Amino acid sequence: MSPSSSQGSRAPTPEPQPRADPPSRDAVNQMILGLGKSYVSAQRIADRDDRAPDESTALLRQHAAVDRPAPGKARIAVWAVLTTVFAVSLVFLLGFPQLFPDALAPLFGKLPRDPTRAALVILDNAPVIDGHIDLPILLRMLYANNVSAVDLTKELPGHVDIPRLRQGKVGGFFWSVYVNCADPATEGEDFLASTWRVRDTLEQIDVARLTIEKYPDVFQYALGSGDIRDAISKGKIASLLGVEGGHQLGNSIAVLRTYHALGVRYVTLTHTCHNAFADSCGMTPGKIPLHGGLSPLGLRLIDEMNRLGVLVDLSHTSDDTARQALKHSKAPVIWSHSSARAVYDVPRNVPDDVLALVGTGEGQTDAVVMVNFAPFFVAAPGNASVYTVADHVEHIAKIAGKKHVGLGSDYDGIEETPVGLEDVSKYPALFAELYKRGWDRYELAGLAGANLLRVFEGAEKVSLELQAAEPVFDVYHKRSDMPLP
Repeated sequence: MSPSSSQGSRAPTPEPQPRADPPSRDAVNQMILGLGKSYVSAQRIADRDDRAPDESTALLRQHAAVDRPAPGKARIAVWAVLTTVFAVSLVFLLGFPQLFPDALAPLFGKLPRDPTRAALVILDNAPVIDGHIDLPILLRMLYANNVSAVDLTKELPGHVDIPRLRQGKVGGFFWSVYVNCADPATEGEDFLASTWRVRDTLEQIDVARLTIEKYPDVFQYALGSGDIRDAISKGKIASLLGVEGGHQLGNSIAVLRTYHALGVRYVTLTHTCHNAFADSCGMTPGKIPLHGGLSPLGLRLIDEMNRLGVLVDLSHTSDDTARQALKHSKAPVIWSHSSARAVYDVPRNVPDDVLALVGTGEGQTDAVVMVNFAPFFVAAPGNASVYTVADHVEHIAKIAGKKHVGLGSDYDGIEETPVGLEDVSKYPALFAELYKRGWDRYELAGLAGANLLRVFEGAEKVSLELQAAEPVFDVYHKRSDMPLP
């Protein structure tokens, strides 16, 4: 570009503006002071946020209020729909439970409609406690009591083994340490000749205890109601001992104390034979009484059983023996394996007039009648089934009350079983049948074992009350080997 063209394009020079007066010293000082206050204030806030909390630190930091927008229409609509769905679901759950599948019933505290499923749910929470299983005598007969040869983890020839006990929801049972009555001709009419009944009983106690100890993850030896509850809470099978007949005492109350020390918690007053303590009902009608019920020594035997906490078992006894024992015992009693005579008329079953003495009212004694499954005690030949066993349960419940009935199957002590109750795995079938007949969960839990536990606890309470009493030292009056008082 040439100098002449550069000069021709030069912009005009602007007119000079008047100059502003400089700020005064006071104004400058005020400005500096204001900036300093702002800095210090900001620094204090930062320091307060960064420093460790001390006693001057506020517990809750103050925040400025924030204006929140009101919920929109969409959000209101969603909440309305959810509330409606919840309300409708609640109505259906409470008013129409039959519309929901059985698998969901336990989640809402309901029992399944299907009787078998309902029975299993009940027994999961209240497992069976059977009053009488004869496994020890089976081990004697099959293995000569050689526990090392026994494998309960596999199916045994009888009705009982561990897999079937688990399948049947069993939480406990009395191992019957039974030995049979002596030959009357050998024993003599006064029961004085030695017949090895006490020796054999001790052997049965031994085989039962050794078998229980062999499977500590399955069985737990139990000496009382608390032990039963403890075993069940651990998923184990409570294992108790019962002596099935006064003939196994050798006419001696001292032997009772020895059995108790070894763990025996019930004694049946008789088996099919009379003994020095009481009369038996026998197996067939017409057995001639010996004592007219209990002998004087039998009354004292019950006194000592009450003191020790040994349950008085009235199965196998004559009707008069049962009536007198109910009147005399201070503690609740049991029938460990008996059914109802009104349903099937055999001497081994309990008549209605005796059942009427069972209860907690005036003139009654608390007891539990544990129904026997033996076909020859529950129905005419060929007719025994789970339905006829249920009939016995219902009849006893009708006369004595549902709180006074339990189960005492007699498994392994019977050659035949009812249809539908072939072994210990089949207990749920009986509960399913009673559920169909209108029994509720609490009544069925009582049948399973709660009624027995109540009676057992009652006997333990009486025992505690009698601990200050002297032991019974009475001696059978026909013995000649000891001086009589």
